[in-house]
Amino acid sequence: MGDVMCRSIGAIRRPESGRVFLEVEAAFRPGLQCLDLFSHAMVVWWVDKRDNPESREILQTELPYAPGVTAGVFACRSEYRPNPLAVTVCEVTALDEEAGVVELRDIDAFDGSPLLDIKPYIGVVDRVADIRVPDWYEGWPEWLPKEGIGLYED
Repeated sequence: MGDVMCRSIGAIRRPESGRVFLEVEAAFRPGLQCLDLFSHAMVVWWVDKRDNPESREILQTELPYAPGVTAGVFACRSEYRPNPLAVTVCEVTALDEEAGVVELRDIDAFDGSPLLDIKPYIGVVDRVADIRVPDWYEGWPEWLPKEGIGLYED
């Protein structure tokens, strides 16, 4: 297996206003057509603030939300990964196709994180009815609050 080439299509923006945007480069803006017909999108982004040789070698990490629990990076959403790739399902609140701006309710990304892709969230293929999760998620809500969680501001 060889290297995989990936390029950014824009950036995630978290201005001081508290609003969250995807800023899509001009060459990719035609791809935004009809995105506003969907309530949610899957945003694929690069965790650039953790992209270094040391972080890419971390394969197990203590979970900040489950004290005393260590898990492999493929069993959690740690930013430490062999390839610091992240996927977040986000509510799309507005779209300005011409300007290349997609406003989101929230996202667990830092300001300036490279945007790699946007995919519409389609319930019939993206939702799972019966899931199994470890005990460390006990007590978590079934859904995130609509106002978001605001954990990843710089």
